[in-house]
Amino acid sequence: MVIVNYNAGSLLAECVGSALSQVDEVLVVDNASRDASMAQCADLYSADSRLTLIYNGANLGFAAGCNIGFLRSKGNYTLFLNPDCRLEASAVAELLAALQSDQSIGMVGGLLMNLDGSEQGGGRRAIPTPWRSFVRAFGLNRFEKRWPKLFFDFHLHQQPLPPGAIEVEAISGACMLVNRKAVDAVGLWDEGYFLHCEDLDWCMRFKQANWKILFVPSAHILHALGVSSRGRPIFVEWHKHKGMMRFYRKFFRHQYPGILMGLVAAGVWLRFGTMAAYYLARRAGQALGLVRG
Repeated sequence: MVIVNYNAGSLLAECVGSALSQVDEVLVVDNASRDASMAQCADLYSADSRLTLIYNGANLGFAAGCNIGFLRSKGNYTLFLNPDCRLEASAVAELLAALQSDQSIGMVGGLLMNLDGSEQGGGRRAIPTPWRSFVRAFGLNRFEKRWPKLFFDFHLHQQPLPPGAIEVEAISGACMLVNRKAVDAVGLWDEGYFLHCEDLDWCMRFKQANWKILFVPSAHILHALGVSSRGRPIFVEWHKHKGMMRFYRKFFRHQYPGILMGLVAAGVWLRFGTMAAYYLARRAGQALGLVRG
């Protein structure tokens, strides 16, 4: 298992604790955290030989951290897990059984849940193509019931849970179990992404290489979404939107007319501007005592 850590606080130790009872090795790759997360983890689990702590001298980004951990990992399968996740009992066993059920399966993910037990977005999804993103950005997804193929919403978590594992176009990088043979064929994570969209990129490349991706609803993972990024929201939003543009240019620029790609790009950066303005206003409000932290 590979966990890329950045200022996850006490959640890192909880994540590692939930993993050690289910996996043979845990590699924590730290991207120059400034908090006590790694020290706390070392204090609690340093005696466990299955745990390896890797310290980067700088924040290299999520994809680079994943690659460092993967290249140090052993075995035929590697689980990537965010430090703000906690594996529920038998989650890894459920994921592994699904992955081993068919040699054409390259990647599986589980049911990401909010702390209240509700399903979280991202655990199962369709690829957000430029058209799908355009549909969602301009609210056209409200016409999905009438014209489902044309105005399809890629947020699959709004659909009922399937009774068993199903093939999907993409899962979340918060929890990905991969077959090493598939990674050898597809290649490592794209380090051109710093934060966000690198998981979509990998899913896209797995699908292009004819490796199946499964969503496994019986594998439960609690996810305290966004804990590591709360301190620098504009920085995170910048890299999220920059990652979106890299993803679109990499896979779709030759498939869609320039005018649509231009509208999508405008929508991406307009959204970033809106989010940045919101966080700046919130910060100003907090400084003036008008908004609670």
